[in-house]
Amino acid sequence: MAHVVTPLDQPSNYKDSQARLDRQTQNDLLSKSSTLYVGNLSFYTTEEQIYELFSKCASPEDGGGVKRIIMGLDRNTRTPCGFCFVEYYSHAEAQACMRYINGTKLDERVIRCDLDLGYKEGRQFGRGKSGGQVRDEHRQDYDAGRGGWGAQAQRAEMERRREEQEQRYADAQDGPGAVAGGGGDWKESAAPPEQQTLKRGRSPEDENYDGTRTGQRLRTDDADVEGERM
Repeated sequence: MAHVVTPLDQPSNYKDSQARLDRQTQNDLLSKSSTLYVGNLSFYTTEEQIYELFSKCASPEDGGGVKRIIMGLDRNTRTPCGFCFVEYYSHAEAQACMRYINGTKLDERVIRCDLDLGYKEGRQFGRGKSGGQVRDEHRQDYDAGRGGWGAQAQRAEMERRREEQEQRYADAQDGPGAVAGGGGDWKESAAPPEQQTLKRGRSPEDENYDGTRTGQRLRTDDADVEGERM
């Protein structure tokens, strides 16, 4: 019956395309690996929560323990995007996690553990076009723990809303009561200087009772005063 039950501590068939290794070489490295890839995490799960759970499979009495945890990050926002790497000091500890932690719940989510070739700088970032994981790029369901809708669905919704706004704006411009153009006051100020009126028209108040201009009357009075002084 031993050949019927699949061992829980065996790695999956996943092959990292960026590793550029043949299958046999990859299997040899995984058989000695002390690093785990942990997936299906909530975006809100903290490093402290991960450490507390994975420390349960550590063997500090044998010189082991959790060496470090590398949180997976969105390439653009540098925020958690649902995966991490857990490094132990021994291969036996990583195998114990495969047996006892893989498939259990953390933050109300069933997490997945898999033996990994080892962390290298740059692998902490998502590989999706939007910066996160590829699986969240094409996801069509709503998952509150992983940012809501998938990236493609979010872009489609944003595009739909933009088109609706543009259509409402176009309807408002073409509808009844819409103003086709601005006021005409600007035309006078924009006219050439020779076409602008620089003097105001003469009003009836500018005339004296005898028909002479006010300015003329004042000049006559001034002349009389000057004559008296002489």
